[in-house]
Amino acid sequence: RVRVVESGGGSVQAGGSLRLSCAASEYTSCEFDMSWFRQAPGKEREFVSGIETDGSTSSADSVKGRFTISQDNAKNTVYLQMSSLKPEDTAMYYCRILPVRGSCPIRQYYWGQGTQVTVSS
Repeated sequence: RVRVVESGGGSVQAGGSLRLSCAASEYTSCEFDMSWFRQAPGKEREFVSGIETDGSTSSADSVKGRFTISQDNAKNTVYLQMSSLKPEDTAMYYCRILPVRGSCPIRQYYWGQGTQVTVSS
């Protein structure tokens, strides 16, 4: 079973930056679509940004122009560069991956445990 491991969360002041990383362990011969979601206390989990194996990306309107997603296919790692952070970006950030092609695990969504991002005003 593939493991999804996030890192890079932390606490910053408004206007600051953070970079999140998400790595899919093992299955180095598999290509994954990779996405970031977030969930604030008392709210539903929401889509933040995603990148597909062909390099195409999408982002929620609330983060466009501030967050950038990128992928290192050789390392099965996705990054989320977050800039101009706002207090409303405070949430637990989760990585989700979906096997697409190659020597892959069962085709289903796999989630990480999450990494906390806290933005103070």
